[in-house]
Amino acid sequence: MVSVCFYFQVHQPHRLRRYHVFEIGNGCNYFDEEKNEAICKKVSDKCYLPANRLIYDLIHESDGQFKVCYSITGAVLEQFERFYPKVIESFIDLVDTGLVE
Repeated sequence: MVSVCFYFQVHQPHRLRRYHVFEIGNGCNYFDEEKNEAICKKVSDKCYLPANRLIYDLIHESDGQFKVCYSITGAVLEQFERFYPKVIESFIDLVDTGLVE
């Protein structure tokens, strides 16, 4: 039987706020935190949490024959930690199966 490795990349960039030339040197807040939070929660509810639940169920239905790998960036981990820790918990649940790297 042919083996297939599912490899998922998880990333959400930090969104930049509107920054005007006259603000140069007057502050260092470059990111739009409201937008970052809104997009993080929306994408998590529509994508990450349902996908992680599906993969978790497939792992248990396959008796250890279904394995996956993730590449998770620091940028998205920072946003999950700050805005939606439940997503990190779902990834921890997957890793705890022993079949997710």
